[in-house]
Amino acid sequence: MALINEHFLKLPDNYLFSDIAKKVNSFKVTHPKEKIIRLGIGDVTQPLAPAVVDAMHKAVEDMTSKDTFHGYGPEQGYSFLIDAIIKNDYTPRGITLEPSEVFVSDGAKSDTGNIGDILRHDNSIGVTDPVYPVYIDSNVMSGRAGVLESGKWSNVVYIPCTAENGFIPDLPSRRVDILYLCYPNNPTGTTLSKDELKKWVNYALANDVLIMYDAAYEAYIQNPETPHSIYEIKGAKKVAIEFRSFSKTAGFTGVRCGYTVVPKELNGFTLEGKRVQLNKLWNRRQCTKFNGASYITQRGAEAIYTPEGKEQVQKTINYYMSNARIMKEGIQKCGLEAYGGEDAPYLWIKAPKGLTSWKFFEKLLYEVYIVGTPGVGFGPSGEGYLRLTAFGDRDDTLEAMARLKKWML
Repeated sequence: MALINEHFLKLPDNYLFSDIAKKVNSFKVTHPKEKIIRLGIGDVTQPLAPAVVDAMHKAVEDMTSKDTFHGYGPEQGYSFLIDAIIKNDYTPRGITLEPSEVFVSDGAKSDTGNIGDILRHDNSIGVTDPVYPVYIDSNVMSGRAGVLESGKWSNVVYIPCTAENGFIPDLPSRRVDILYLCYPNNPTGTTLSKDELKKWVNYALANDVLIMYDAAYEAYIQNPETPHSIYEIKGAKKVAIEFRSFSKTAGFTGVRCGYTVVPKELNGFTLEGKRVQLNKLWNRRQCTKFNGASYITQRGAEAIYTPEGKEQVQKTINYYMSNARIMKEGIQKCGLEAYGGEDAPYLWIKAPKGLTSWKFFEKLLYEVYIVGTPGVGFGPSGEGYLRLTAFGDRDDTLEAMARLKKWML
């Protein structure tokens, strides 16, 4: 008989966003005439940049001719895209990378979940709390998280990020082997300064800690002093893997493309203490389990870095950040506390007194017809909060704030 991976049985029955979808679908059945405004799941609403569309059309044409047809591509990604990534995302920030340190994928979510394939099951984990659920769930699946006790996993160190500490995490209470950081942060929409990020890099260097750095929202940073990459910090290439995504940067949520940087300076360890280059292990994993993002997709991603592509993508980013400003101002006028929304497309809303995250979610859904994401779904420190996203249509954003104002006042 085929024995299962019993760690999967430890997971909650449904992924957070599946639970939300069920509640929304139930509401739609009982309220078929009401217009729901979805500000919960971080999916984009604006179309792809024209430069991206043109590049993908040309790539499709390439596939129609024997001379320009592309079959299997490099598992690591085509050199034309990798070169564009290094030239535009890293070189201007004084960061030197080799092409073989960049791995193109079908998105940051896949890589943040799959990276655990190259790491032992008994590593201890540290996460800022609240946290993107994939970090926790993927480690549960691999047997690293331990057992669930009173809402927390026994082998996970939770590092609270709350209004009380300004959403700036303290160093973990005990040593961890692997640490997850996401900045700009999902779900709180907050960022770390260079000095604050340097604290974490120095901690990792001193304790041989591996940092998983999710920078999927770096394109939304407005403050010129805020770091876009962990590699802006000296020594970070010795301790950190960085994940990037085109999903929110350029509307690729349905197209699927991102990339992961695994520096050659970065090592893991055998039980005997021997250092092993993680770049080689990740490359071997990808060659075995991944056939690469499609040629058409990668040509579209390359176009993001053209002069016209940059201008068009920035226009869309500005659109979403204007939504964020409208939302934050509207929420605060209603007397609610709101965080984020300045260097990230997420707003972290404090629930009215006496309401839990799910109660606040349900009241917004059933009384205001607005869908958010309950903060407790991101971890224990998320209780009493709700996440809203700025990725909606402008008219819907304005209507949502008008509804909220009428409801609150």
